[in-house]
Amino acid sequence: MRSSDCRTAVFLIFCCSTISAADPGQYEIARPGYHYQFPRDHFNHAAYKTEWWYYTGNLSAKDGRRFGFELTFFRQALDRQKERRDAKPGVWDIPDVYFAHFTVSDLDGKRFFQAERLNRPGAGIAGADLAQARVWNGNWQAQWQLDSSHPGGFHAQTLQAIAEKFSIRLSLSSDKPPVIHGVNGISQKAEGAGHASHYISLTRLRTSGVIEIEGQRFEVGGLAWMDHEFFTNQLAADQAGWDWFSLQLDDGSELMLYRMRQKDGTAGRWSHGTFIEARRDARIEVRGDASTDARGAARGLSASEFQLSPGPSWTSPRTGARYPVAWRISVPALRLELTLNTRLESQELTSTSDISPSYWEGAIEVTGTRAGRPIAGRGYLEMTGYAKPLQLSQ
Repeated sequence: MRSSDCRTAVFLIFCCSTISAADPGQYEIARPGYHYQFPRDHFNHAAYKTEWWYYTGNLSAKDGRRFGFELTFFRQALDRQKERRDAKPGVWDIPDVYFAHFTVSDLDGKRFFQAERLNRPGAGIAGADLAQARVWNGNWQAQWQLDSSHPGGFHAQTLQAIAEKFSIRLSLSSDKPPVIHGVNGISQKAEGAGHASHYISLTRLRTSGVIEIEGQRFEVGGLAWMDHEFFTNQLAADQAGWDWFSLQLDDGSELMLYRMRQKDGTAGRWSHGTFIEARRDARIEVRGDASTDARGAARGLSASEFQLSPGPSWTSPRTGARYPVAWRISVPALRLELTLNTRLESQELTSTSDISPSYWEGAIEVTGTRAGRPIAGRGYLEMTGYAKPLQLSQ
């Protein structure tokens, strides 16, 4: 099998795993009441079938040139039973595979760069490890500086990724503690036990460093966002995909929303969101739908409390998928009205095979009002299931 075909096959396994039935004989499912501990929960959860670490961000060079970036690490379990049978598993056994996506959006230059890679964990080629305080795949990595005195159990992170034509080296420090999304420790995505994830975010990561594109070096600064989810299955057979938004507003607040999209095009009842206030001294943890914790730092939003309205679409010349690249968001309880657009429509990550899903993930800009006053910001938008619905694996 060619390396590109191998990458495609594993990415397909990953996408199918997000909607496959749980296997209680091998893997744990996301259950209510999970007790989070940091920094432990920033790293590997081998009992769950699928796990990802998603870094996205909007950065600017000193001359104002704007960039977006995505660096995502995935772990997909393959055979946990074999791991239990073998007293001393071999270094080249494959209980898990690790793969990663790396993109840079040159928003003003109108260019989109993407790369992907696949590795096994054997011989330390890829992994996610608390003892090493890092998540990595080859020379792509997120290195954490652990510090128990800081909220979330760490002081800073360093991101590094090198591809043929582009690279990043970035330093990140968090302005806020981790956010735990959902209700009672789980983020429900569909009806029924286990159709959920444990979902953590670092919503305001101050970022500085260097982006290199085709030999050009740019010193950049801005904000990043990190999502970490671990689960065994999420979606149901009648769901086609999702639209996910992470917004960092200039008043210091953040908004995460996801719309679970049914195959008939409607939004599902398990769509959800979290609004994080600008306060930096509060312990941030969502305690229930549309409620606040004791300090009012974060608020869960049920599907009925926000409206997402898609605008004009961009049609991919490679897949034919039509992605709505402009949106309107309304959150009446927060008196928040937002409009989302992008400087670069062509931010689709295309697969290397017709059978593997493609999806759109890119940098966006935000304008609007909060309580009648102008507000602006930046963020990232992910749209899956437009090229073809995500299918239930057999």
